[in-house]
Amino acid sequence: MARAVLHLLVFALVLGSAQAAETPVRFGLTAVVVREDLQLYDRWSSYLRKHIGRPVQFVQARSYREIMGLLEAGQLDFAWICGYPFVQQRDPEILELLAVPVFESAPLYRSYIIVHRNSAVASLADLKGRVFAFSDPDSNSGYLVPQAMLAQSGHRPESFFRLSFFTYSHAETIEAVAEGLAEGGAVDSYIWEYLHKNRPDLTERTRIIVRSKAFGFPPLVARLGLAPELRDDMSRALIGMTEDVEGRKLLGAFALDRFGQFPASLFDPIRQMADSLRQVPLVEPPPAQAVRIIGEIE
Repeated sequence: MARAVLHLLVFALVLGSAQAAETPVRFGLTAVVVREDLQLYDRWSSYLRKHIGRPVQFVQARSYREIMGLLEAGQLDFAWICGYPFVQQRDPEILELLAVPVFESAPLYRSYIIVHRNSAVASLADLKGRVFAFSDPDSNSGYLVPQAMLAQSGHRPESFFRLSFFTYSHAETIEAVAEGLAEGGAVDSYIWEYLHKNRPDLTERTRIIVRSKAFGFPPLVARLGLAPELRDDMSRALIGMTEDVEGRKLLGAFALDRFGQFPASLFDPIRQMADSLRQVPLVEPPPAQAVRIIGEIE
């Protein structure tokens, strides 16, 4: 009898382990990544599965707030987010830093203010009274940085621009400016540079008029409460991508040098900028569902 019970326990443990191994790891993607090449994410999913021993399912959300909500609800395990959501205060905290991409030899990127290539606009000040495209209310490069730029001269977006809207995608902000739907826009330098290599027909219809100072590159995060083994396996898989041929090919496809480990203090300048803006009476951006995106405009 005792032997039969022992066999049942062993079987249950083995079955439970097998089921856990087949439970997908859910990885959130936001506007900070180029999402047009779905085959690239299929390849990355296969690569990560091979290295962590679990299926990896990428989950695309329209906004950072949706991704943060999924993380808070425990419906995502990992996510590639932006520095601004990362530094926002939460009680209790739900995230920990997993890895930071290295782009052009540094874990840094910038905000670009862009206009149409034929525009006579030469500075942010020249965009007063015009139509402007932001990417996301919780984007550092696509909203926080241009707000800070305007605040330095005593302006607020809602009074400075004739009209502004959110695209919820850096690529769509670039497209909005290229197509003349917006007279200016704020975008992630990594996305613009990536598309400049892969879709020059799009970026060549725009012109960069402002390059901000450098900030910590949008990080990859883990949800607090994950099994340490899963978190460590994912960290090793990401950081180890430079060590094999397929990993290096994927990094090249992303136009990244590598994923690395850096201190959370890398993002302190974003936190400090956000804190300084709280001293300025800026209008709260509208909720995501109340804003029309470019794809919905006929």
